[in-house]
Amino acid sequence: MNAESIPQERRGVPCRTPCRRRQAPELHMAVLFDSENKVFTIHTENTTYQMKVDSLGSLLHLYYGRKTKGCMDYLLTYADRGFSGNPYDAGTDRTYSMDALPQELPSLGTGDYRNPALIIRNGDGSVSCDLRFKGYGIEEGKYGLEGLPAVYAESGDKAQTLRVYMEDQVTGVDAELLYGVLPEYDIITRSLVIANRGEKRIYVEKAAPACLDFLSGNYDIISFYGRHAMERNFQRIPAAHGSYTIGSRRGTSSHQYSPFFILADRKADEDSGSCYGLSFVYSGGFKGEVETDQYNQTRAVLGLQEEQLSYPLEKGERFVVPEVVMSFSAEGFSALSHNFHRCFRNNLCRGYYKNRVRPILVNSWEASYFDFDGDSLLALARQARELGIEMLVLDDGWFGDRNDDNRGLGDWTVNRDKLKYSMGELAEKINSLGLKFGLWIEPEMVSEDSRLYREHPDWALQIPGRKPVRSRNQLVLDFSRTEVADFIFEQICSVLDHANIEYVKWDMNRSLSDVYSAAGDQGKVLYDYMLGVYRFLERLIQRYPNLLIEGCSGGGGRYDAGMLYYTPQIWCSDNTDAVDRLKIQYGTSFGFPVSACGSHVSTVPNHQTGRVTSLKTRGITAMPGTFGYELDLGKLTDEEKEEVKEQIREYHRFAPLIQNGLYYRLSSPFEDEAAAWEFVSEDGSQVLIQAVTTQIHGNMTAIYVKLRGLETDSVYEDENRKRYGGGALMETGLPLPAGMGEYRAWQMYLRRVEER
Repeated sequence: MNAESIPQERRGVPCRTPCRRRQAPELHMAVLFDSENKVFTIHTENTTYQMKVDSLGSLLHLYYGRKTKGCMDYLLTYADRGFSGNPYDAGTDRTYSMDALPQELPSLGTGDYRNPALIIRNGDGSVSCDLRFKGYGIEEGKYGLEGLPAVYAESGDKAQTLRVYMEDQVTGVDAELLYGVLPEYDIITRSLVIANRGEKRIYVEKAAPACLDFLSGNYDIISFYGRHAMERNFQRIPAAHGSYTIGSRRGTSSHQYSPFFILADRKADEDSGSCYGLSFVYSGGFKGEVETDQYNQTRAVLGLQEEQLSYPLEKGERFVVPEVVMSFSAEGFSALSHNFHRCFRNNLCRGYYKNRVRPILVNSWEASYFDFDGDSLLALARQARELGIEMLVLDDGWFGDRNDDNRGLGDWTVNRDKLKYSMGELAEKINSLGLKFGLWIEPEMVSEDSRLYREHPDWALQIPGRKPVRSRNQLVLDFSRTEVADFIFEQICSVLDHANIEYVKWDMNRSLSDVYSAAGDQGKVLYDYMLGVYRFLERLIQRYPNLLIEGCSGGGGRYDAGMLYYTPQIWCSDNTDAVDRLKIQYGTSFGFPVSACGSHVSTVPNHQTGRVTSLKTRGITAMPGTFGYELDLGKLTDEEKEEVKEQIREYHRFAPLIQNGLYYRLSSPFEDEAAAWEFVSEDGSQVLIQAVTTQIHGNMTAIYVKLRGLETDSVYEDENRKRYGGGALMETGLPLPAGMGEYRAWQMYLRRVEER
């Protein structure tokens, strides 16, 4: 490890000398350290990130943006700013203040009154953490995080890790700042490890691994809000003086806000302009803040939700903060999305199905709800086989005394009286029809009307002396306790060990409240709960390496990068209405790849909205995702069955392009007369365009859709041998076919050809 020390004596006027000129290093190296000027520079393919250790040992942020050379410390300005405090080390220099300087890890108690990234309560009750530079290390590969999901590097990836070591010399608090670099994706990750070297217990009360300080500029904040069955709606607002906050106090990343946001130039759009994306690799409560301060500087912070966080650390103990994935694009939102899509698809998702096309499934829920037995499931499987569907998933109701959603959770034993078969027998019968078999579970939950709760009421999160808050008539098991999670794990494995189950849908149907553990410090419960969930998932993956796990929390209530590390696909929303899905999937696409989006064709009238849309529209809307069906196949007409067969053939044909191609949003379902999107293969040879009209009027004007990502000088041919110039398709677009009726869907496939 290379290490640079800062002198213990730090009194005196800070150095304002600009970086000394030196020969510029080659930019193919991801992480560079200029020891003379104490400047760290991180390069990716198209971006540069830079920070500086100043003469007081403070770690100051200098620059993040378009790739460049040189030292950017000239961006720092110093002035005597009223009511902005000065560190004692600065002596009589009133122009040096943490209240105005851009920092990598701003902490409460240093004279910086903006949103902090770190709050430490010390053993004497004081709230202060003054971290100064101690050393650094640069290593090949990408760091990992103990017990937490994180982006990883494959062999051959040009990844590097920068570790910056900071210390508070008074309290003995150490901080290790971690920067992971995937240059080819323009991805930089940030994490943080807090360690207590002092004699007294400390408490971590806020921890945000990512902080971006912008010294100038006017920005828009793009965030994604929603509710159950209507998640990740696009919202764009100007960053103004004050603080804009998104987050979740629900113990999950939540339906209400996505732990992902974008900071963009005011004029940035899909194809142009600078924009910054931040995605939290964590599935519990979070907080994202954007603050414009008194000097028109903007600070963006993303990390753990600080409410109900007071994590104790005894001497020698460490607290690992989940990471944030960051990316910058100077070419608009499409390029930014592609950075995240590639990274998550290739360097976050894992397992057998990481790069494989997922099986087309039919889920039993909307076909039968709780009203089924083994024979009705076999009938559904035979109908699925005839249509070309590849997997049957048995949803809720197969275990314990589970005949409605008021009982049985926690009793993960097969109800043979209901099924008429053991799970192994049922799986064998379904397999003999040529179908894979999958199963729904909800391991984090317990019903009061269950054997488990009657025997272990203290295993549920609830406050002594108070009646618990119910949601869906169920309580939450205390997964912060290993003995609780271990008990459930063994029950689930006893089912999986005795049946050929190739898919598991992991559901979680309520938010956390009554956050109190019968064992442990209450300030650590929410964080340790999430660690318990991750530990369970990791054990499941290690035990069943070919098992496909689909995440679900009432649909999209835990749709985040943390879950993708364990579940390469997540049920996008409980709302299967095709028209609503246009908006839900649009917002989701900004930060998450299509390969992660669980999307199904359901029955009409839709069970969430009552809306009627054509089978064609439902099929095309569901295709940009992990395609499947959720309806009673026996009620389809012969004509509809033929259409389903065709949809399945089409999906098989286009699935590699859909899963691995570059995804472009061609229009907005929030603003335009049609929702349109496009897939372009990485080599540019194949193009798939899909669209659904969202408005219809008398004497309708033509709707043109401009394509993106094509080669200007190339020629493209449709399946009727009609040819189009790539430049014209992007400049003027394609007219959607005219026709009567609401929510008409359209699809076109193009391939690049040699011009004759």
